[in-house]
Amino acid sequence: MTARISDMHNKEVINVCDGTRLGYVDDLEVDTCTAQITALVIGGHSKLFGLMGRENDIVIQWKDIEVVGEETILVNFSCPPCGCKTPGKGAQILGGLFK
Repeated sequence: MTARISDMHNKEVINVCDGTRLGYVDDLEVDTCTAQITALVIGGHSKLFGLMGRENDIVIQWKDIEVVGEETILVNFSCPPCGCKTPGKGAQILGGLFK
């Protein structure tokens, strides 16, 4: 399967550990020496309509990606203790299945 960077931008990222919806791919980190993708970046959501800034971006290393599907990307990601996002709607629905 081949994909363009613009195709990655439309894929939703889901954490297989707890079923949370992390968001959509905003950016990619690329190693310019080897021309390989090293990480996916999911932009933090805006707080209070953008007036209070944004949450921290989530950076997922390429090695943590489990499956890249047609519509979703499944990752095995554990949040760092300091800037962890709160679980989205997916965690409420799927959270019990992964415990």
